[in-house]
Amino acid sequence: MTDDRNDTDHTAEAARRTRERDRMGRETPEPPLGARLGQIGILGWAIVTPMLLGVVLGRLADRHFETGTFFTAPAIMIGAGIGFHAAWKWMHRP
Repeated sequence: MTDDRNDTDHTAEAARRTRERDRMGRETPEPPLGARLGQIGILGWAIVTPMLLGVVLGRLADRHFETGTFFTAPAIMIGAGIGFHAAWKWMHRP
């Protein structure tokens, strides 16, 4: 046998959570599509720019020391790490 009061409590709790989500949705609406696309673009450039800087600096070092791609490959990876870290920090800013 089930306890009807326990089922009612779960239903009331679910209704309260739904009302709270609806209220929060009205208070903080979803940003428009253009704003979302702008955020994606900013994140892309935040990742790509340090990588491109790594390519340039790595190629300069390789030309100076005549080492092929010895400095370029690690510089790309370091740039990617810096870019992903910057994107992560930007996404989780308060």
